[in-house]
Amino acid sequence: MRIPSLLMGFPRYFSRRTYFMNFVSRADFLCIGSLASVHHCRTEWMCSSNGLRRELCQQAEQQIEGLSDREQRLVDRLYNGLIQGHRACLAEAITLVESTQSRKKKVAQVLLQKVLSYHREQEKLNQGKPLAFRVGLSGPPGAGKSTFIECFGKMLTERKHKVSVLAVDPSSSTSGGSLLGDKTRMTELSRDMNAYIRPSPTSGTLGGVTRTTNEAILLCEGGGYDVVLVETVGVGQSEFAVADMVDMFILLLPPAGGDELQGIKRGIIEMADLVAINKADGDLVVAARRIQAEYISAMKLLRKRSKVWRPKVMRISAKTGEGISDMWDKMTEFRDLMLTSGELIAKRRKQQKVWMWNLIQENMLEHFRSHLAVKDKIPLLEEKVLSGVLSPGLAADLLLKAFKDSL
Repeated sequence: MRIPSLLMGFPRYFSRRTYFMNFVSRADFLCIGSLASVHHCRTEWMCSSNGLRRELCQQAEQQIEGLSDREQRLVDRLYNGLIQGHRACLAEAITLVESTQSRKKKVAQVLLQKVLSYHREQEKLNQGKPLAFRVGLSGPPGAGKSTFIECFGKMLTERKHKVSVLAVDPSSSTSGGSLLGDKTRMTELSRDMNAYIRPSPTSGTLGGVTRTTNEAILLCEGGGYDVVLVETVGVGQSEFAVADMVDMFILLLPPAGGDELQGIKRGIIEMADLVAINKADGDLVVAARRIQAEYISAMKLLRKRSKVWRPKVMRISAKTGEGISDMWDKMTEFRDLMLTSGELIAKRRKQQKVWMWNLIQENMLEHFRSHLAVKDKIPLLEEKVLSGVLSPGLAADLLLKAFKDSL
């Protein structure tokens, strides 16, 4: 469905001084992170930028007032526990933002705003530098991601870092829970008081990374974790999503993959800031050297994404620990170079905008499906598309026309 093209037409509707609540429910409005007042069932959005600013300010002031005493106490308890580093409060806060209930979403947004304000103050005290290093990690099944994270995480905690791991797993269609169970395979790290592991089910989201992953990163940083690892499943759409959340993207590969790795080279390798060939020990050392040479050659042909950093290819062994310390040195070198050049701050700002539009698109699609003007038409048109009577494009146009005509 052509939701992005529909979104481009929104300013036209706003200029008519229509009410936003006519085509986005209060729950949906809250879902995209806006500060809607519970006291106002209708919020008039002006075309004027000054009017819009005043409206947003009023909504921000009324946000906390809309909470009940019980909800306010919950927000205060989670916030205070979070900034004091209590893992139980962090776990409860992430559970809150993962909730699909509309009221809990509102409470979660109030909590996130408080954490965000605290986060900004802490960054000012840190001379404007980011408080945490966000790292995305991916690779095909069998690359040894869980073993690597445990070895890498233990090394960092021994160096007085606080590490959080957000392991994004595919959801079971039956129970809705995660399938891979990364936490059970990181037994030592999960017992470390300076580490926090959070398996995050995708809940059917395309790409495997949900809006709550972004918010969980913010909560982890608010909890004092200075290294945030986001692990994704396999090699596919999820890597493109996680690349828009992190400062550095690492691709972990096994030493003997064969032709099945060919699909990685152009798609995922272009996003990788560091490629690590894992399991480079024992009989696999020779194979690891060969794969390393292949990827070094392949990456020379790729367009540079940074003016100050050229992606590196390394050999490591999570089993023996060889190369793990050197890998962290390369990662800190990347962070320092990107900070000094200003590219890291610019990248984070751009990511904020990307997240906003991803959330709008996700929630608009949900609203579109449940809108009265198209809800009953969807099964009929889907049936016609399946039977070959209508093309998918024409069916989408009919649904979009019905949606726009109802506004």
